[in-house]
Amino acid sequence: MRVLRREPGTVGIADLLLVVLIADAAQNAMAGEYHSILDGLILVLTIVFWNFFLDWLSLRSRKVERLTFPDPVSLFQNQRMNRRNMAAQFMTERQLLSTLREHGVEDLSKVKSVYMEGSGQISVILRKEEEEDDQQRKRNVA
Repeated sequence: MRVLRREPGTVGIADLLLVVLIADAAQNAMAGEYHSILDGLILVLTIVFWNFFLDWLSLRSRKVERLTFPDPVSLFQNQRMNRRNMAAQFMTERQLLSTLREHGVEDLSKVKSVYMEGSGQISVILRKEEEEDDQQRKRNVA
């Protein structure tokens, strides 16, 4: 599927599901459960067509795009974890902290915000040095 479109090199759930559907359709065609291999080929091409068509349609329609690629969800902002959004995404505090460590973040005060993107990837936005200095001054005053 990567031949027809440009995306990051990760494999998402939808891509994995598509591969499983194609493999199942091809396996049934080769095992003789269809009347001919052509029946299986038609099924595989139909699956590939719908995958391509939905990608094309999401490019043309904002409503379809929102269904196929959801908006980012805030998990951490203003020095607070958004536990409601984390629960909706089935993410625990330990998992979030682990993800931050994978991004090279040891101190939460250096993080401006964290989002779960529509692809399932985690985006971490770090504070600028001026923002960190302001945050440190506020702590010293309090």
